[in-house]
Amino acid sequence: MKRTTVLITGATQGLGRGIALDLAARGHTVLLHGRDRARLEAVAAEAAALAGGGDVRTYLADLSDLDQVRAMTAAVRAAEPRLDALVNNAVAGGGAEPLHRELSRQGHELRFAVNHLAPYALVRGLLPLLKVSAPARVVNVASIGQEAIDFDDVMMEHDYEGLRAYCRSKVALLMATFALAAELDGTGVTVNALHPAHLMDTDGLRAYGLTPVTTVEEGVRPTVRLITDPALETTTGRYFDRFTDTRAHEQTYDAVARERLMTLTDRLVGIAP
Repeated sequence: MKRTTVLITGATQGLGRGIALDLAARGHTVLLHGRDRARLEAVAAEAAALAGGGDVRTYLADLSDLDQVRAMTAAVRAAEPRLDALVNNAVAGGGAEPLHRELSRQGHELRFAVNHLAPYALVRGLLPLLKVSAPARVVNVASIGQEAIDFDDVMMEHDYEGLRAYCRSKVALLMATFALAAELDGTGVTVNALHPAHLMDTDGLRAYGLTPVTTVEEGVRPTVRLITDPALETTTGRYFDRFTDTRAHEQTYDAVARERLMTLTDRLVGIAP
């Protein structure tokens, strides 16, 4: 088995923790991201105690702050000789108070910032390292919950609801997945997205008031497959519902909408004026 170095965001609980422990047990080197130092170190200790033989390192950052995202990418580039996979798993869910609209450090709607802007900024910042490590993979944890973006109100200043904001942010993430896959075709860096499992038993799901119907472990398996399966080494620009290559929301295939979103995204993360 090829042993790889994998960065997992949101690795302190739920799906991220499950992915990290699964990969560590297989002997891969895991780079764990979290925003709470104590929880991050606790998961790192769990991963290090497994018998896989891979290394475990941690990176602390709040992904609702693009300045911290940039600082983290710089730290990873400075410390890591290679990066075989980036798993954008960290998420802001529907929220315990779904009618309360929250903002990121830069003043963007929180779910759009954490679920879309931060993953995109991470890919951009880590792309030089991914390219020199190629073949390398980006795996974006999306959702079957998808709602079209309203380009007249991208930040949902009107009629706000947390779960709807979450679903729109996942459509944005999917559009970025497809745009990056097309841009990076031929570089050896693939970009794919998946819905790992339906209503997994996570703190975020319960905080919103939903009842879990699947375990976190059920979401780990299809996600780890996208990270490690040799048969998927050249697969790119796809959306999977667990193990099935399927179609995402129709807006994600709208070339005009995608270009409009990516122009906005580049501006918000500081890539374009």
